[in-house]
Order: sequence, then structure tokens, then C-alpha cells
Amino acid sequence: MDVAARRVFRLSLTVALTLAAAYAIPLEMPFLAPIFAFMLAAAPKPPMGVKGMLGLMLVLTLTLGVGLLLLPVLMHYPLTGLLLVFVGLFVTNFLSINLGKGAAATLLTAGITMITAAGTVSYVVASSIIDAMVLGVALAVVCHWLVYPLFPEDSAATPVPEPAVDVVESNWLALRATLIVFPSFLLVLVNPAAYMPIVMKAVSLGQQTSILDARHAGKELLGSTLLAGLFAVVLWFGLSIAPNLWMFFLWTLLLGIFLAGKFYGVLATRYPPSFWQNVLVTMLILLGPAVEDSASGKDVYKAFAVRMGLFLLVTLYAWMALIFLEWLRARSSNRALGALEVG
Repeated sequence: MDVAARRVFRLSLTVALTLAAAYAIPLEMPFLAPIFAFMLAAAPKPPMGVKGMLGLMLVLTLTLGVGLLLLPVLMHYPLTGLLLVFVGLFVTNFLSINLGKGAAATLLTAGITMITAAGTVSYVVASSIIDAMVLGVALAVVCHWLVYPLFPEDSAATPVPEPAVDVVESNWLALRATLIVFPSFLLVLVNPAAYMPIVMKAVSLGQQTSILDARHAGKELLGSTLLAGLFAVVLWFGLSIAPNLWMFFLWTLLLGIFLAGKFYGVLATRYPPSFWQNVLVTMLILLGPAVEDSASGKDVYKAFAVRMGLFLLVTLYAWMALIFLEWLRARSSNRALGALEVG
């Protein structure tokens, strides 16, 4: 099998297997585990070893614990607490863009925002989310171990060199991503129980806008969000034919193969990998709460419509903020150049 096809089947099967295992155990917020699986298995390389997994779990636990430590500050000194969250988001985006630690940084960004927001409701809820995230990461790595021998990488392939990092540009991108995520975090603080999925969507947008220019942002951000909603509806109606875990696994695998094919460029596409990454991640974020709504007897379609509307609003904000920040930066640069010419 061609190495590109192997990557498609490896990623899609890892995501689907992680999803099935997360719901079978079951984990708290099980839809997070397949998202973590995508983050960890998307890179075309072997899975991390036992030492790497334990190290990641330890770092994640310690870092997420900082979110619990921020709670007293946020409750009693709100401005100081919010500033600390802002700094934490900038550091995680700095790790992602400047140091190339994208998967770990995304996990930490989600943890800082979700743990802090959940802790304003209940310390127990925040602790349970920490457990769910750490166990979800471990489950994703284990599923990657199981799938990788079936679809290994080409041992003769040469590693792709990392592109040179422009420090000034990457620092700006980290700040821009932070300014995208932080207002969404403030929205979640209003009602953490209802708006928690928005955090994951905002984190996804923050990572995506770090590599977008303002001209193409609207098409990519809004288009990928709308397409994710369409795929979520397709999977939901397919699942309604036979609502069981096996069908959930098979439908996720089927759509995952298609989206992974687009992501790796095996299937022809006009859009970059970040577009299809956002489609898959947003689809999983939409489906997870919908499954929980169905299990608890809530109106799934109304909740989905509200959630989708909020996702579109967050996406529109990300697009408008991106345009405004780039305009502000260009204006500042022009003023600086004008001052130099006058001098």
C-alpha cells in the first residue's frame, strides 16, 4: 500500500477506535479523546513510546493542575486571574508556533481554558475534566500503538526539515491566536455548563488562524465550520438507522477516511490541510454533546442548532478579529516607516 494511503487509514482508524473505546469505558466528555487522537496521530511518524506517553501525561496533569490553582485568584481577584489566563494562553501558543509543539500546546490551551471555566462551577467538575483529558490522551496513544503496525510509515522516508522560524512574526502569530481564544473564554465563563464545547472550537480556531492570512480566512474558517456541521448531520442520521456503538465507530471511520484523504492530499482538494483538520475536529465537537443530549432525553435538534449558531458566531468573531488585527498591524508598520522616512 502506498505510504499516503497508509497514513489515511492509520489516522482514520486511530480516531474511530479511540472514539469507540472512550464511549465504551466510558470517559467523562468522551468526545475529547478522538480529538486528542487526531492531534497525536496526524503527524506522519511513529507513535510516542511508553516513556513519552507517561511524560506527556505527567506534564499535562501538572499544567492542568495550575488551572485549579488559578481558581481562587479568579474568584477573589478576577482581573488578576484573567490576566494570568491570558499569559498562559500566550505561552501555550508560543510553544505551538515558535517551538513546534503543536499537539502538546493545543492540549494545554484546552486544559487551561476548560479547567478554569469548569472550576468556577465546581471544583469536582474541574477535577473530573482533568482526569478525562489525561485518560483521553493515554487512550489515544494506546490506540495509536494498536493501529500503527497495520499501517506503518515508510522506513526509507527522509524526515521533512523544519522551516526556519521568524521570531518577530511567530511572536505576533502567538499573540494573535491568544486574542482569538481569550474572548471566547470570557463567554464560556458566563455559563460554563452550556458553553463548554465553545472552548474547544475556539482553541481549534486559535491554532488555525495562526497560519491564515486575512484574505482567505473567511472562506476557510466559515467554510470548514459549515461543512463540519453538514458532516455531523450526515453522521447523526446515519447513526439513527442503528444507534449503537459499532455503527458510531463505522460511520466515524467512513467519514474519517474521506476527511483524512483530503487532509493528506490523497483526494483532490483546493483547500489546505488546516481546512480539513478544522472540519474533522469541529464535527467531533458537535457530535459529542449531541450524543449526550440524546442519552439525557434533551431536544437534540434544538441543542444542535443553538450550538451550531454559537460556533458560527465564534468563527465570525475570529475572522473579524483577524482582519482588524492585521489592519492594525499594517497601520502601525506604515506609521513606523513614515517616521523613519521623515527622520
